[in-house]
Amino acid sequence: MSPLQKLFGKTAQLTVLEYLLRNKDEINYLSGIAEGTGLYHSSVARVLEPLLENNIVIEKKIGKQIRSFTLNEEHKAVKFLMKFYDELKVELGD
Repeated sequence: MSPLQKLFGKTAQLTVLEYLLRNKDEINYLSGIAEGTGLYHSSVARVLEPLLENNIVIEKKIGKQIRSFTLNEEHKAVKFLMKFYDELKVELGD
């Protein structure tokens, strides 16, 4: 069980957020996030919406159909989340 799930339980949005935290230095595509999290493509798209609306995640379109997603590491809340996540991994184990 992941550190965030140990504290907050398992939800689709938390699963996607944690995936993005773990893969913050990579280009993340909708299909890759779905595959990496074990969630359906439609579930990933649905839970990304509030993260996009709150500027936690940035979407970049590549061509007409491909969408990539990254954490907005300039956002103060994201900086806090990354620090919290790193410290939580140490405290609770990964």
